Amino acid sequence: MHRRLVKRLVAAAGGQKRSLLSPLAVGLGIWIGFPTAVAYQDMTSLVSGLESSTVRWNAYVQKSAAGSIHAAELPFVDKDAVTGSLAGSGVRLPGVGTVALSGRVAKTGETSDEVRVSRAGKKDRIVKIVPVAPPKNFSAGSIFQRTSSLLRPSMDSGLKLGFAKPDIKGKEVQIAAAFHLREDKKPDTGVPTMLASLVNNDSADILATAYAPSAPDYAKASPFESLLQDEKPSGGRFIPPMSKGDHAWMKNPLPASVFSKPEQKCLANGIYFEARGESLRGQAAVAQVILNRVRNPAYPNSICGVVYQNDDWLNRCQFSFACDGRRKRIEDPARYKIAQDVGMAVTAGKIFIPEVGSSTHYYAAYVNPGWARAMKKMTRIGLHIFYRTYGGGWS
Repeated sequence: MHRRLVKRLVAAAGGQKRSLLSPLAVGLGIWIGFPTAVAYQDMTSLVSGLESSTVRWNAYVQKSAAGSIHAAELPFVDKDAVTGSLAGSGVRLPGVGTVALSGRVAKTGETSDEVRVSRAGKKDRIVKIVPVAPPKNFSAGSIFQRTSSLLRPSMDSGLKLGFAKPDIKGKEVQIAAAFHLREDKKPDTGVPTMLASLVNNDSADILATAYAPSAPDYAKASPFESLLQDEKPSGGRFIPPMSKGDHAWMKNPLPASVFSKPEQKCLANGIYFEARGESLRGQAAVAQVILNRVRNPAYPNSICGVVYQNDDWLNRCQFSFACDGRRKRIEDPARYKIAQDVGMAVTAGKIFIPEVGSSTHYYAAYVNPGWARAMKKMTRIGLHIFYRTYGGGWS
């Protein structure tokens, strides 16, 4: 009986031992087959032969999500590689929660945000746009609202209706001219600088190829007139301006031959030998007298014919240098060049002296010819006195 009881107890004990060993074996296998994070770190260190605290810390320190809310913060003062690698990480501690790790304590700069912010590219913000109302004294649709001004003019407070006559009526041109940009006229580029002050005509004779056509002056001529050249009665030829007492032949344009080189040479000779010692205005006056004779039917119709008329009469020709019996030589080329420029400018109509007008005669102030009493004295320029005939010819 006693032996049976002992056998049963031993058998029960053996069965209980077999039931505990199975779970223990399974657990030991799981622990060996699936090690913890620390075990992995230990095995890595043993394999690589490295025992670094940095590797051990990073093995179980968790990265905290950006912007996560943590219960505590653990800053590190030093800036070595160990603590620097922990910045931005965190751990979860029992009873504390998430703890964020920082490599160093942030310091606030001394410069304020207001000073560091650059506002150079910023502009003002439009808060509100208010439309501009029309002037109250100028409203075309308010006639029915101003019956009091119509019925009782004596009580009018100066209000004006839309169809009232403005005060600037008739002064539009003056007001526009006040705001017009005035540009000083520049001397004609085709005329030498020394003659620019004598130029009083912008448009030269159309046959004067030495001068380019000038731009039309719309203050004096309409744009249509500048396009339609046929509207000009003179056809582009220079006609001297007529004044009181001038003769009708002044309206005759010069022959086309006066612009040729032989004709201009004769004109330059007349200016040079008759007035090379005079001022530019005095030389232009002599040239104008010579050209007036070309226009006058009583004289030859060429410059050379006028200058050397009766040159075979000793001291009795029209211009004294042509018949004084002395050989003429150009000893001053510079002055002769001036005479050429003056002659061409007067021939083209760029220079016209109104005081001389239609004068066909002149003489030096130190002589007293008898024919001067039968003519009208016009003006004196330098040493020359200029005369105009009464009848348009010799008398």
